[in-house]
Amino acid sequence: MGPEPGVAGRFSAQRSRHALARVCASVGLDDRDAEPIKLTVNAVYRLPREAAVVRIAGSAAMNHRVGKVVRVARWLAGHGMPAVRLLPGLPAPVTVDEHVATVWVDAAPPTGTPTTTPTGTGGARDLAAVLRLLHALPPPEPPLPVWDPLDDVRRRLSDAEGLGDDDRRFLEDRTLQVGEALATVRYALPRTVVHGDAHLGNLIRSTTGEVVICDFDATCRGPAEWDLIPVAVGALRFGRPPTPQLELARAYGFDVTAWDGFGVLRSVRELKLVTSVVPILASSPTAAAQFAVRLGSLRSGSDRTVWTPYR
Repeated sequence: MGPEPGVAGRFSAQRSRHALARVCASVGLDDRDAEPIKLTVNAVYRLPREAAVVRIAGSAAMNHRVGKVVRVARWLAGHGMPAVRLLPGLPAPVTVDEHVATVWVDAAPPTGTPTTTPTGTGGARDLAAVLRLLHALPPPEPPLPVWDPLDDVRRRLSDAEGLGDDDRRFLEDRTLQVGEALATVRYALPRTVVHGDAHLGNLIRSTTGEVVICDFDATCRGPAEWDLIPVAVGALRFGRPPTPQLELARAYGFDVTAWDGFGVLRSVRELKLVTSVVPILASSPTAAAQFAVRLGSLRSGSDRTVWTPYR
């Protein structure tokens, strides 16, 4: 039997908070009153005393991506893209012990003064506008990694904590099957720089009303269709209304759900959404419970089981 979730986990909320303190101390940031924004695949904290956000990788198997994230952020800033910015004057990334982190300007800091423009996420038309800008950019030099959407699945399975042997074998077999299907897909749109995880939760509406995009972990050179998949799968798997998908298709100019490769890319996205938390299963009881729901729906072949976000 594996460790009790949240007790013996290597990246529990308590341990991620300790990591935050170590990261902040190393670069002279004040972590008092730090607020957790998200504690799943990465630990993300707001530092209200610094108007900054700290993002700490939650799996050593994924630390290799952080240097690329920094390069992408600087490249986007150089093109004036509506994207989050690294906090100036600090090293990037910040490495302390086994932890690798990045520090960002807080795009939507809480304010005690009411504003006429509410903060929060943007909508599907905002996402379409950002993606059209991104997909039109000339790729950076040196080149970004080539799209391999199952690479992080394999890496996370290799770094799993609290995953049973039967579940591991099932997911490894599923990865092989999805990979074989992926090799048969023929794309309709050009290959370009893709965000890689373009869902509405990765948009931030600032206090000025500007909508910016964040989270460049999966940014790479790949098929533009991939950036249209997350919103479509969100409607199918999370019980969300279809309106955002329809708006995204209309504003971007391509309906990915009507394309004959959609079913395969949906299966890739769903596998990634299931396995994203396997390195922290022993650290988060809520993630482990939702993981069981998602895994059960893959095992049963149910494409109608409604998932809830990992928390």
